[in-house]
Amino acid sequence: MPIRLMIHGASGRMGQALVRLCGECPDLQLVAAVAGRHAPSIEGVPGFTTAQLDRVPAFDVCIDFSLPDAFDPMLAFCVERGAALVSGTTGLNEAQMARFDTAAAHVPVLWAANFSLGVAILSDLVRRAAQALPQWQRDIVESHHIHKQDAPSGTALALGRAVVEGGGPEPHYASLRAGDIIGEHLVQFTGMGERIELIHRATHRDIFARGALHCATALAGRPAGRYSLMDLLVSA
Repeated sequence: MPIRLMIHGASGRMGQALVRLCGECPDLQLVAAVAGRHAPSIEGVPGFTTAQLDRVPAFDVCIDFSLPDAFDPMLAFCVERGAALVSGTTGLNEAQMARFDTAAAHVPVLWAANFSLGVAILSDLVRRAAQALPQWQRDIVESHHIHKQDAPSGTALALGRAVVEGGGPEPHYASLRAGDIIGEHLVQFTGMGERIELIHRATHRDIFARGALHCATALAGRPAGRYSLMDLLVSA
């Protein structure tokens, strides 16, 4: 049987991409689309608002790309239904992440700032480089379109955490906002007389939706716990 998928934040840019691309995944069946104020209108798929969650049919996994104030109700709803949760909602505070960790004792959950499979590999490489070069200076430069408001980006901060996990000093950040850049991240390690640059460039937004759909397929049915994108890549 296909994995029953619910999309939360279905009216947003990422939500619309998920709806459009989930047909590429034969193991997934979209059974519900949820948005904040107005029920999404998707042919063949029932739409609901967050105030109508009690009407949502049974689902195995939820992909959540919404806003911080909508995150907590959806997290509680997934725990109540015993469903897995894949979330890319950014701007969550420490208390919300603590509740996310608590939910992991009951259902499988995954949160990522970036669902690009390439960025997941980049994070692993960054962690290794930081571990091998603890005395080198670290800098992260991220570039995005002019409409992106948060700086540094969530992905840049996640890469910074990978640097810290490797050991040595924390990185410095620089943010650029120009044109319609989808997303570019440069992690630079600088020693005396030499420099290493690790770069990821996104050229199409669909990579993020495809990565989230991959995670939903891989996470559904797993034991309760908090997973990372790399966990699902390594075991794929």
